[in-house]
Amino acid sequence: MPNPAAGRFGRLVWLWLSLVVLVLDQATKVYFEGALSLYQRIEVIPDYFSWTLAYNTGAAFSFLADSSGWQRWLFALIALVVSAVLVVWLKRLGRGEIWLAVALALVLGGALGNLYDRIVLGHVVDFILVHWQNRWYFPAFNLADSAITVGAVMLALDMFKTKKSGEPVHD
Repeated sequence: MPNPAAGRFGRLVWLWLSLVVLVLDQATKVYFEGALSLYQRIEVIPDYFSWTLAYNTGAAFSFLADSSGWQRWLFALIALVVSAVLVVWLKRLGRGEIWLAVALALVLGGALGNLYDRIVLGHVVDFILVHWQNRWYFPAFNLADSAITVGAVMLALDMFKTKKSGEPVHD
C-alpha cells in the first residue's frame, strides 16, 4: 500500500547519492587496477592500512570464491533483486525519512558498484586492506563495500529511532 506522505516519487531524489557512490567506486577501482599489479601492496599507515589489488569472485569475505563460477550469476541475481527492492522502498518513504533514504541510497550505490564488476569483469575489484602488524588481516574491500556497510549500520540504527508504537520518528 503506497505511503500517502511519500508524495509521487517518495525519496527517489536520493538516487543521486547512489549514483555518486557508483561513480566513485568505479573510478577508484579503475585507478587501482592501473596503479597496482595483482596483490601488490603499498603501505599507507605502516602496520595498519595498505592499498592492494585483489579480485573477489565470491561474496563478502570471499564466501564461495572457490566455486566453479555459478556463484557469479547467483550473486548478480541477488544484487539485482535487492536493488529493485531498495528502489521501491525509497519510492515509498515519507518526507521525514531522510536518514533511512540515505541509508538505502548508500546500500543501493554499493550494490550496483559490485554488480557492475561481477557482470562485466567476472569478479569484484578490491583495493583497501586493513591489518594489524602483519599478523591480522581484514579481507580486502572497496568503496562499494564501505557504502553498503555504512548504509547497513544506518539501517540498524534506524530501528532504534522508532517509537514503541512502531511509527517512525520524523526529523
